[in-house]
Amino acid sequence: MNQLKLGWIGLGNMGNLMAKNLLKAGFELMVYNRTRSKENELIEAGASSAESPQQMLQACDVVITMLSNDAAVKEIFDGTNGLLSNSITGKLLIDMSTVAPETSRYLSGRCSDHRMNFLEAPVSGSVKPAQDGQLIILVGGTVANYEKAIPVFNVLGKLSVHVGEAGVGSSAKLAINYLLGLNLQGLAETILFAEKNGVSKKDMLTIINEGACGNGITKIKSAAILNNDYPAAFALKHLVKDLQLAKDAGLDTPLITPLFNSYRQALAEGLGDEDVMAIIKSLANKAG
Repeated sequence: MNQLKLGWIGLGNMGNLMAKNLLKAGFELMVYNRTRSKENELIEAGASSAESPQQMLQACDVVITMLSNDAAVKEIFDGTNGLLSNSITGKLLIDMSTVAPETSRYLSGRCSDHRMNFLEAPVSGSVKPAQDGQLIILVGGTVANYEKAIPVFNVLGKLSVHVGEAGVGSSAKLAINYLLGLNLQGLAETILFAEKNGVSKKDMLTIINEGACGNGITKIKSAAILNNDYPAAFALKHLVKDLQLAKDAGLDTPLITPLFNSYRQALAEGLGDEDVMAIIKSLANKAG
């Protein structure tokens, strides 16, 4: 049994799998989700349930949040019975959500005001890496807090990287998701161009994946493209949010605006709950 008592807030597609891995690793775990029914599977697996974030903080050494957006995170920290509704000196709060760098800096400052410790730790990876404990964890905060959290990160990921102070981890996450968007947009455009000119999707994917242009994400997404089926490992709507956050944080490059507009159009076409690779469906519609 690991000695740290952990609290986990946010049991979406990623959070549920990550929390399960902590239970399997022997951590004592308390969970909280606004939709309480989502707690049931974890409770059956051995977790306990908190009535509120504040109750969780009182009972746990470390509380981890994994939520959908900045507003949800701020509500859990600052809302009624939130994590910061009372000061409990020395507790460690870790936000693993993808939020704006400014939000991470804000949370860090609020925790400091309450004499509590804070780390941001957004992750690179989607549902399968979360299930397998193979995420890459991008950590911002003090070295001392990072070292305390390493046993947790070692369960959740294959690698954790301490990139700097609070806000830097979020910047790293937005940067890698920008590259993800570029990769998938380029892959989709390539497949559609090749297919239009007589090259089958299967052949073109073989050429890509067996050559220098192939990479982890092109190989992961090949089956979805061949099957024309895009169940969400990472929902397209979340990438739209992240690209907007990157723009707001100062990303001003030649490709960000057309890339953002392309994914935003796909969202407007009703593809937001499909996988991010569903961008190929939007581009195919545009091509007629």
